[in-house]
Order: sequence, then C-alpha cells, then structure tokens
Amino acid sequence: MTGTAVAPPPTVRPSAPRRRSRLTDPAVGVWLAAVVVTALGWIVVAARGGDFLTLSNVVGILQNCVALGLVAVGQTAVILTGSLDLSVAYLISLGTLVAATTMEDGGVVPAVLAVLALSAAVGLANGLIVTGLKVNAFIATLGTAFILRGWIEDNYTGPAGKVTASFQHLGYDRVGPVPVSLFLLLAVAAALWVITRRTRFGHHLYATGGDEHAARLSGVRTRRTVIAAHVLCSLCVGAAALFLASRLGAGAPWAGTEARYDLESIAAVVLGGTALAGGRGGVVGTLGGVLVLAVLDSVFNQLGVDPFFKNVVRGVVIIAAVALYARRGGRRPA
Repeated sequence: MTGTAVAPPPTVRPSAPRRRSRLTDPAVGVWLAAVVVTALGWIVVAARGGDFLTLSNVVGILQNCVALGLVAVGQTAVILTGSLDLSVAYLISLGTLVAATTMEDGGVVPAVLAVLALSAAVGLANGLIVTGLKVNAFIATLGTAFILRGWIEDNYTGPAGKVTASFQHLGYDRVGPVPVSLFLLLAVAAALWVITRRTRFGHHLYATGGDEHAARLSGVRTRRTVIAAHVLCSLCVGAAALFLASRLGAGAPWAGTEARYDLESIAAVVLGGTALAGGRGGVVGTLGGVLVLAVLDSVFNQLGVDPFFKNVVRGVVIIAAVALYARRGGRRPA
C-alpha cells in the first residue's frame, strides 16, 4: 500500500514550466510587443483623426523593415559571438555606390557580384583585425568605418551611377499587398536561422559567445567562427545595399549613415532579446525588434512628433526591454 500511495502523477508537473518558459522567451515577448505597439499606434492615430492601418502605410512599414532587417539579421550573427560591427552604415553607402556605378556600365549580375565581394572583403578584414590583432570589436569596426568614410568622401561628392529599371523592381514591386523585397528579407533570415540553429557552425557561434575559453577547450575554432560571423554580417549588409540602390535608383553616399543603420541594427538585435555579451538570442527575436522600431517610426511620422521626442521614446523602449530581459535572465528556477 505504501508504494502506491507515494507515486506522483506522471504528466502534471512538467507542463507548467514549459508553458512559462515559452511565455518568458524574449523572441515571443518582442513579437507580442509589436502587436501591442501596432494596436496602440492605431488607437492614437485614430484619435488624432488619422488612419494608421491603410494599405499604403502597411506597405511602407514592411518596406522600412527590409533594409534594417537585413542589417540586423547579419548583426545578430556577430553579436552572438560577443562581437559587433559598427562599419555597416558606411558599407551600405559604399555598396549602393558600387552597385549603381557598376550597373551603369556592366549590368546587374556584375554589380551584385561586386557588392557581395566588397562586403565579404570588409567582413573578412573586420574578423581578422578582431581575432588576429586582438583589437576590441568596437574599435576595430569603428576604424573600418572611418576608412570606408574616407574612401567615400574622397571619391564621391554626391549621388553616382544609375540603377537599371529592371533591378528597381526589387525595391518597388509587390505581390498583392506584400513588397517583393520582403521575400528577400525572409529568405536571408530563414537562411541565418537554419545556420544558427541547425548547423555545427551555429552551435559554435553560441558557444563562442557564451564562453570563448570553454569553447576553445572543447575544440571550437573560435577565431574562425568570429571571422565567419563577420563575413556573414557584411554579406547581409551587401544585400541591404543592393535593396537601397534599387529604391534610390542611384548610389548615395548618405544611404547608410542618414538612417544610422549601425546603431539602429544593434538596437533591433538587443530589443529582440540577443545579449550583447553573446551566447543568447536569435534571428526570430531580431525580426520582432525590427518590426517594433518600424511601427514606432510610422506612428511618429503620422503624428508629426518632434525628432528629439522620437529618440527619447525609442531609447526608453530599448532600455526597458533590456532591463526586463536582464531581470528574467537573472532568475533561477526553484
């Protein structure tokens, strides 16, 4: 009788912690936050006599997600290793210039290959400086940004080149209400998700960011992992440069810096739950962070909010999200 009395129910206890862990997952939280921000934006704009959820506005939000999303997805791979990349804004600007000037003379395929080759070279240089010269990633990529800026300012005084009409379909065409460019973002994000979650290299990214010394002792080639992450990031930036070139119709020296894609991409990654120290986070949360920032921008633009106040609100949202993630991450299950 005693044996049967103490046996606990086999299926009751494990379900609650699993359900709780899903609800407290930063990726789930940021997507819920995107829904809440969209609903609040619709209410506030409607109260001011506007209409937030029009087709043109929704399309605009989705198009604004593409460039930032491509950069942020690439930035996620780097930050997962505990590194980061501050050269992305100037690389975008140079990428649009290379794309437009090459298309003007040599066609679409050579232009795409030239931009991707340039991006891979910059990413490789960043990775080698960080791992080989042992320079902090912040300083290394900031130095690269200054080099790219100097090259742009020395060789370009304004817009240059011309994007072919066929390539501009990427920036402007839609399938129903969905911009064609959104499929580019989703394809790149899906590829990065598979790489980070389903491959050995992806496990090495998390291991390197979680504890580089322990990862090295476990046989992970951490230097190669960081270098590869920087190359992946720069290739994503190259894709963003091609998209912006298709939107602008020409190369623009200000294409990346005016939108502050360096800081904006890091903000989206952090807002999506990826730890700046590395080892935790992912692409899904980053896309949610991108959507939150894009919706906030659209709401502020419709309301005609002062730029200073816009930046204050965005800063408060990011700080609050990171503080919330930190508190959750510091808790230990009982």
